[in-house]
Amino acid sequence: MTTSQPALQPSLAPPLARVRGLARVWKTGLAAATTWAAFGLLTWQWPNRVVGFSDWAYTDELGVAALVVAALIALVAVFGTTGSHPTTRNARNTPQRAVAALHIAGPWLIAVPVVLAAWEILTAKTASLPTPFFAPPQALIEVYIDDWRRLGDSVVNTLRLLALGVAWGGVIGFLVGVSIGWSRLIGYWVHPVLRVLGPLPSTALLPLTFYFFPSSYSAAVFLIALATAFPVAVLTWSGVASVNKSYYDVARTLGASGWFLVLRVAIPAALPQVFVGLFMGLGASFSVLVTAEMMGVKSGLGWYLTWAQGWASYVNMYAALIVMALLFSGVITLLFVVRDRALSWQKGTVKW
Repeated sequence: MTTSQPALQPSLAPPLARVRGLARVWKTGLAAATTWAAFGLLTWQWPNRVVGFSDWAYTDELGVAALVVAALIALVAVFGTTGSHPTTRNARNTPQRAVAALHIAGPWLIAVPVVLAAWEILTAKTASLPTPFFAPPQALIEVYIDDWRRLGDSVVNTLRLLALGVAWGGVIGFLVGVSIGWSRLIGYWVHPVLRVLGPLPSTALLPLTFYFFPSSYSAAVFLIALATAFPVAVLTWSGVASVNKSYYDVARTLGASGWFLVLRVAIPAALPQVFVGLFMGLGASFSVLVTAEMMGVKSGLGWYLTWAQGWASYVNMYAALIVMALLFSGVITLLFVVRDRALSWQKGTVKW
């Protein structure tokens, strides 16, 4: 006969529940909330050191916004965790996924306000970094509020130019790479040309493109396409050439035609390398894009940088650089999403 353990006393249940609740508190989130609150109070309560004739606008608004962020993070840290450390894998709904993403970004939620506080102290509070070359974070808010039309128009034109150039370069580079990898005759003639002209920086051809093309916009599209096409062609050719020969033998045994071998065997097997080429081509196209816009395009982020520098408006220049960094990072992230969906059947083959 076995005796069961005594049941938990009712008076002990609430304290144990509170202990378990305290164990679920997100400590990194509390530290992040404290850091954001400190940054908000520093920005709001520490008077700015006025240099010139006017104070920095939106200082109080930035401090209050930081305090609001601190309050939201604190709420998530205390009430947003209902179990063990959440992850994106076991998160099933949108709130759980948001909490999981915050947990993953916990250290960054601490680092960002620390950097912003140092930036605020060195510029607005002590003026250790001289104006107009350096400006506090609230100056960027002023730019985004007052000049959002010109900046938004520049973003739209940059995306349009980038899409045209990358689309042309990606398609041409893909076709050239498949042709070289499949046909020895085409590879004999095209491969040496790629080896000679491919490593040449696209920006070195600026004088020639402005002469041969009817407009600076079409010249910019050509330069971006050229910068994208070379890595796509090389990586596609490498992928097609490295396909296991036994795949072709099995397909031929089953009666596959030449076009079937190219479209259903060679290209799918080379897709991981194709996406690596697109990734490298995007990186090259970003620098060419900015340079091309600086040289002659009438609207775009590169043009905006040149315009801001010409007026010595360094705050606008920093605002455009931040937008550019976020935009290009978003484009790369979109490529990752497309890669994951297109290569879901080859998951784990390519890791960037």
